[in-house]
Amino acid sequence: MRLAFRQLLLSIWLVSLPVGAQVVEHEQHAFPKDIPAGGYSGITWLGDNRYAVVSDNTTYEGFFLFNIQLNSKGDIVSAKKVGFKGNNGQGRDNEGIAWRKKTNTFFITRENGSQVVELSKDGKLTGRKLAIPKVFQGTTKAYGLEALTYNAVTQRFWITSESTLNGDGERATATNGVKNALRLQAFNDNLKPVAHYWYLMDEPECEAEMQPQRYAMGVSALTALDDGRLLVLEREFAVPQAKLGAFVNCKIYEVNPRQSRQASQARPKNKDGFLPKKLVAEWMTAIGLLDFSIANYEGMCLGPKLADGGQVIVLIADSQNQYAGILSDWLKTIVIY
Repeated sequence: MRLAFRQLLLSIWLVSLPVGAQVVEHEQHAFPKDIPAGGYSGITWLGDNRYAVVSDNTTYEGFFLFNIQLNSKGDIVSAKKVGFKGNNGQGRDNEGIAWRKKTNTFFITRENGSQVVELSKDGKLTGRKLAIPKVFQGTTKAYGLEALTYNAVTQRFWITSESTLNGDGERATATNGVKNALRLQAFNDNLKPVAHYWYLMDEPECEAEMQPQRYAMGVSALTALDDGRLLVLEREFAVPQAKLGAFVNCKIYEVNPRQSRQASQARPKNKDGFLPKKLVAEWMTAIGLLDFSIANYEGMCLGPKLADGGQVIVLIADSQNQYAGILSDWLKTIVIY
């Protein structure tokens, strides 16, 4: 009942959010005729209406090219897959993607193997990759490197794992009430690690009596802003045995590493050692009797700026190839003023 009531409150809040507020959230959209079923898990903006998207379930490693049209308010009016660039390498659970304009190359996160590799504009491996610190090898296949972002103004890459690394503490489950503690790691344009901070997720909201058959609690995406701030997408996904009542709760937080000291390698002993965070947006989707809007958002990136000054943030959901005919390949935008 607590989650159902919370979902109602969130729905009322989103519908009533006035234009001109600090954040405007648009409804999610699916385009099944123009975007084939996929496991879309990361997205990056290439300018104009062009985006590159990765999937965590592809035969070959590479990225898809999307055309996403927005209206003057930043809402999505159409989206279409227009191509694929890749190589003969086997897909390794690619979760994040970032484009570096000055080299016109793409960086892709491999959750399987804990790597971030560079691809050419044609999707070929260049042989270069981020120098990932050894501590990130302490992951599981299900909760390895997930989020990746790059900002051309700050010239910084950022990565994090989906959940707590081995050795950094207990991972959150649907019943233990644990808050995941994650490492936010920055890299310079030479692909070398330069700064490290700790991030503490919220406590899970899944009710113990739900006893979900499937559960995931973690950070699924990062977006680096021009002024050094980061947007962090926290996602809780719970599916009960009967499927009815399954939900995804998404929260976008803002953190500002530039206003904090770099962290020690050891996990902080209290909350003061973690980055302060500010809630930017929150929404919930679910499976109900007549509602199949559930959306597991795993990709997030900067989009264009609107004529009124709003900064568009574009999100994409992983439908697991439109699992069981229930999930859809949703797209969504929010606009930050």
